Amino acid sequence: MRIVVLGLSLTSSWGNGHATTYRGLLRTLARSGHDILFLERDQPWYADNRDMPQPDFCETSIYHSLAELKGNFAREIAHADFVMLGSFVPEGIAIARWITRIADGVTAFYDIDTPVTLSNLARGDCDYISADVIPVFDLYLSFTGGPTLRRIERQYGAQRARALYCSVDPDAYFPEPPAKKWLLGYLGTYSDDRQPALRRLLMDVAETMPGEHFVVAGPQYPEQISWPANVQRTQHLEPALHRSFYNSQRFTLNITRAAMVTAGWSPSVRLFEAAACAVPIISDEWPGLPDFFAPGREIFTASSGDDVLAILRSTPAETAAAVGHRARERVLADHTAAHRAAELEQMIACVAAGDVARKLEGVPS
Repeated sequence: MRIVVLGLSLTSSWGNGHATTYRGLLRTLARSGHDILFLERDQPWYADNRDMPQPDFCETSIYHSLAELKGNFAREIAHADFVMLGSFVPEGIAIARWITRIADGVTAFYDIDTPVTLSNLARGDCDYISADVIPVFDLYLSFTGGPTLRRIERQYGAQRARALYCSVDPDAYFPEPPAKKWLLGYLGTYSDDRQPALRRLLMDVAETMPGEHFVVAGPQYPEQISWPANVQRTQHLEPALHRSFYNSQRFTLNITRAAMVTAGWSPSVRLFEAAACAVPIISDEWPGLPDFFAPGREIFTASSGDDVLAILRSTPAETAAAVGHRARERVLADHTAAHRAAELEQMIACVAAGDVARKLEGVPS
């Protein structure tokens, strides 16, 4: 297929998880022989932090305005077999209306921020997708599964709301034997709604265990945060360093944004990355988590600092290692980029086959 993707960013992973998801998915699709063009709006914060300026698995073009996009890429979009618009793309509503009007192939909106999107739509202040254009897309692909998919269809008229979860590239994430630098670590961009959980599940724990070492990596944390002396801070960590980061921890912490907890069925890419490295994960609890990892067998769960302390202090090393390795087995069985690419190919084929059938029957598509 000829595939065109309009996404937030592929060239820079700075302050966003979109790039990691697109890289794994598109790299795998390219390996299957698909021809891919990724279109990215130029933004100064990404331009200054491009850790993959020229991906070798697809063609990438940077545009500077909606007018430039329309002027230079209308033919590409019109004749592609599949066109996908991602969430948080600047001027996304205008782009959505344009591509669904001119594209001959299958179209999809890929929502990497589903609970945030639905919350913004309910308030009437979503600037990258609108209720009137959702029904025009052939597919609404969602990072969130579970009951949310039916809600998108019922409330917003999506033709087909389907889960397309994040994933991991097992060639990039696997166990390594470096010495463990930290007892517990966390990787994530700062967000107001995650900070209380980070304080409760890591920072307070670190203060209770002054003889141990902890780490928090990620950008945009306010300077006024007072970190415990035994918590090391690392700014933006590019994806090439993630594997080593995870493998340097005895346990790693997963914290879910409030909107994702409410919606449930919203695993983060960091969850799959850490699991692929066989690092034992301590996660906050949210609906749907057992559909991805079995609590107590493939993942540890905690709702308080005391829960985390109990896990860190009472779990034998061999038990922790077994949990980590079972999580890795689960990821390799269900959550690699190859799984997601195959799922996407199947969904595109089903839509295309349905359109062909309707045309043969003389029914408007």
